[in-house]
Amino acid sequence: MWLYNAFPASKVKSKYKFSPSPQFLDHLRKASVKAGGGSASFVSADGLVFTNHHVAASCVHNISSALHDYMKEGFYAPTREQEPRCPGLELQNLVEIRDVTQEVESAAKPGLSDAEAATAQRAMIEKLARDCSNEAKHERCDVVTLYSGGLYQLYRYHRYTDVRLVMAPEFDAAFFGGDPDNFTYPRYDLDVTFLRIYENDAPVHVDDYLQWSNSGVKDGDLVFVSGHPGSTGRLLTMSQLEYTRDVGYPARLKSLKSLIDALLAFSAKSEENARVAERVLFSAQNSYKATTGYQSGLLDKKIMAQKAEAGRKLREAVSKDPKMTAEYGGAWDAVAQAVAWQRANVARVTYKGETAIPGRLAPMARNLVRAAAERKKPNEQRSAPFQDKNLPALERNLFADIPYSASLEVLQVTEGLKQIAANLPADDPYVKTVLAGKSPEERAKELVEGSHLADVAFRRELFGGGQVAIEAAADPMIQLMRQIDPESLKVRREYEDHVDAVIRKNGALIAKARFKIYGTEVPPDATGTLRLSYGQVKGYSENGKKIPYFTTFGGAFQHEAAHDGKAPYKLPESYHRAKDKLNLSTPIDTVNTADIIGGNSGSPAVNTEGEVIGILFDGNLQSLPWNYFYDDAQGRAVLTDSRGVIEALRKIYNANPLADELLGARRFVPSLQMPAKAGK
Repeated sequence: MWLYNAFPASKVKSKYKFSPSPQFLDHLRKASVKAGGGSASFVSADGLVFTNHHVAASCVHNISSALHDYMKEGFYAPTREQEPRCPGLELQNLVEIRDVTQEVESAAKPGLSDAEAATAQRAMIEKLARDCSNEAKHERCDVVTLYSGGLYQLYRYHRYTDVRLVMAPEFDAAFFGGDPDNFTYPRYDLDVTFLRIYENDAPVHVDDYLQWSNSGVKDGDLVFVSGHPGSTGRLLTMSQLEYTRDVGYPARLKSLKSLIDALLAFSAKSEENARVAERVLFSAQNSYKATTGYQSGLLDKKIMAQKAEAGRKLREAVSKDPKMTAEYGGAWDAVAQAVAWQRANVARVTYKGETAIPGRLAPMARNLVRAAAERKKPNEQRSAPFQDKNLPALERNLFADIPYSASLEVLQVTEGLKQIAANLPADDPYVKTVLAGKSPEERAKELVEGSHLADVAFRRELFGGGQVAIEAAADPMIQLMRQIDPESLKVRREYEDHVDAVIRKNGALIAKARFKIYGTEVPPDATGTLRLSYGQVKGYSENGKKIPYFTTFGGAFQHEAAHDGKAPYKLPESYHRAKDKLNLSTPIDTVNTADIIGGNSGSPAVNTEGEVIGILFDGNLQSLPWNYFYDDAQGRAVLTDSRGVIEALRKIYNANPLADELLGARRFVPSLQMPAKAGK
């Protein structure tokens, strides 16, 4: 998962005889888009954006109603005038990368404690981001921490807030096979959605967009995947890996299992319940399966032995140099001490933290309470989310008019309160305040049904009224947040001082040692920021059986028949109506060896011509341990194929104008490959 500004073109050339030019890389970067926790790309000059159905599911869900469930029915707008706005959805495009390592490091003056140095560096990071951001130009900036603090880069994004839905297939097409087939292969999913970006009520014009491939891929082809992988732990120390394996993942899996069971029971009560819970259930099931796969890598003794050996070799190399020993030698033990504090305080940090009470109302209440307190301070003294540069984004999130289900909210809050009650002492004042002497179910109902926070006008009134309005509010969710937020902030500060600050400092020292010994031949861990990976279209063998690199529409119908057409193996009626028109040998999904992880969903995959050959929507089970260790023997990235998309648009969804737009005239042709040196 390489940085665009440190891409190993020579490695690609050595293995594949193709060296992407700076123009190729720049064009691909500019065409890449960040979509919340996923990825996307521009695919036409008129602001057309291509992403996964599950990345854009919030939009499809939020424009739906009991009358029209577009998750179930699918959606297509034949004309621009019929493209509805996606409530609360924001897309971002990376326009500049600048190294700011020196500025951030210089903020930690000699003589400061770890906590003081971390505070100073956080202040510098916030200043750099604040000074760079420009709300009038719809630009925001983030300082990205790489190599555990060994490198800091400033990323400047152009923000797009008017995003409209163009086309989305039915959920049964996008997630065919459902949770049982999730993270498996072969797959037969049309996991795609098309959006369009508008500015000033007109489609935005872009020069850098990706051309569409009509020919797709063949076995052995080189492909590039550009996206926003969420996080990896490949450079963590053994103490950090062991904590995640033994504490972090087990707790998360237990919590997710409880939520999934509750959502399934809720959904079984009515079709409307199933509709409103569908997106939350999908997310929870997906997270559970992914976390199980990630943990499998840490439970693999071979992988852990390799990680331990790599760590041992690095420490041994440091120990052979007296100067490096003096500078970096104690970093591993310091990280281990921070992890020990984390182990001892995991319940307090987790269940008194900002995300302990899920749903929509509690986070809004917390933001309103904090905003009132923070906005009284001078701008430079506020925490980052409440500084002037970030207030427009905060307001958009607070005031987005998104459909709301009180019954689903009660369920989610109940689950959060159950976890708090189960993991913190019953006599803890925090627990007593949260539950107020009631059961989690009773308290959740009281908080949700008594709250007016679902009303946008009420939220605006509270936000505009500041501290006076917050203190006077009789809303039970606001009152609860007023009571518990000081403790949440206190616990977070303790975590920052005892864990975050120590790991920031000493993780950076370990990263610097790695730099000195190995250089940048090892890419940094994923951070939810734009990366470029590459790989080869290639099948694999599993249990002695050869798995081909592609599947077809014909295979989808066969897969349905093999499961008697029962959900989740039921293709939508649109497929069956179009079956006689379809070329059943058209590829629908393919696999390749590109390095991916959660967050890469929606990433465009392109060939050496820079053309879209597919969109990433999954990895197989064998790819999940890539969170900690990359191995392409069986691990594969799974894509919806470009040919399958066109076949479906034309013959299933009668969306010829959209297909024509994708296959329109070429407007930008980058210089693809580095020219050969003179005399070669």
